[in-house]
Amino acid sequence: MNDTQKYMERAIRLAGKGAGWVNPNPLVGAVVVKDNVIIGEGYHQYFGGPHAEVNAIAACTADPAGATLYVTLEPCTHTGKTPPCTQLILEKHIAKVIIGMSDPNPLVNGKGIELLRNSGVEVESGVLEHKIRRQNEVFIKYITTGMPFVVLKSAMTLDGKTASVTRASRWITGETSRKMVHRMRAQYSAVMTGINTVIQDDPLLNVRLKKKQSHQPLRIILDSTLKISREAKVIQTEPLLSVIATTHHADPEKIQMLERIGVHVIVCPEDNGQVSLEYLVKALGAMEIDSVMIEGGSTLAFSAIRTGIVDKLVTFIAPRILGGEKAPTPVGGAGIEHPDAAVELVDMEVKKAGKDLCVEAWIKK
Repeated sequence: MNDTQKYMERAIRLAGKGAGWVNPNPLVGAVVVKDNVIIGEGYHQYFGGPHAEVNAIAACTADPAGATLYVTLEPCTHTGKTPPCTQLILEKHIAKVIIGMSDPNPLVNGKGIELLRNSGVEVESGVLEHKIRRQNEVFIKYITTGMPFVVLKSAMTLDGKTASVTRASRWITGETSRKMVHRMRAQYSAVMTGINTVIQDDPLLNVRLKKKQSHQPLRIILDSTLKISREAKVIQTEPLLSVIATTHHADPEKIQMLERIGVHVIVCPEDNGQVSLEYLVKALGAMEIDSVMIEGGSTLAFSAIRTGIVDKLVTFIAPRILGGEKAPTPVGGAGIEHPDAAVELVDMEVKKAGKDLCVEAWIKK
């Protein structure tokens, strides 16, 4: 690894600290280097706060004039919630800017690079771009399409069972995997599940980590006939964070009751008698929800894959065997009739999660 990659790797690690706090903005890290020594570093810490470049320059222990700035995302040129970063870079007489990737935001998209070059700053772009694009896959999807990035999470035994024949599922995977799931919830804007999961398990769908502060996602429940009980934990604990997607079959009086206690109800068109997921994700995008993690049963998993809303799968596999012809599997539904029509996954990555395996893969578009 050369010095350019080393400093960009540092910027990437810094950017990751903003996960769960900057949505729907990107994760950005920055490092200021002078005479081969880091004199300042920073990252975008929270939505509406100073950008990574601003924090890195403010943290400098020496004059940044003539230094090199490493930043994971192209510096902005427009005034939003904060002033443009390119202006600060020029004011501080930074000599060179090395960028991980250009900003896909139409308000920026190459303008920052062009402005810096036209102002005499040496610019290099595309350093570790693939890694940074993965880190910012939520932002890229949302800013270019207006639709949330959707992750389908599941946990199963080595023989592909999510529960036993008696539907007992606690716990399929180990403690390390469960902690990773809570960290995932903290990174995404919303968690989605179906009403059957709520009725059977009565989950909280929140983030439970030892940290004093964690981002708490919205809890989205698919409930086409509004069967949910007012006593459900997901409503009782944080009604203002609860979103219920239903259809015209829902009782209007029950909708009003839920809305009075702070629950947001979205009435969606039907798709085979269920909530239209295609309509729902568009509605969520309009609400500035940039990412959703699906944690539901096999029917919801298949519906989400079938309608094409899923971008990525994260599957935890435990070294256990349950067996049973009627034991549930991660993806059910009607299924796909022929192997040639199977949904293809790409860029599969496997890592250890305690005794379990965590498999990440992206749906081939």
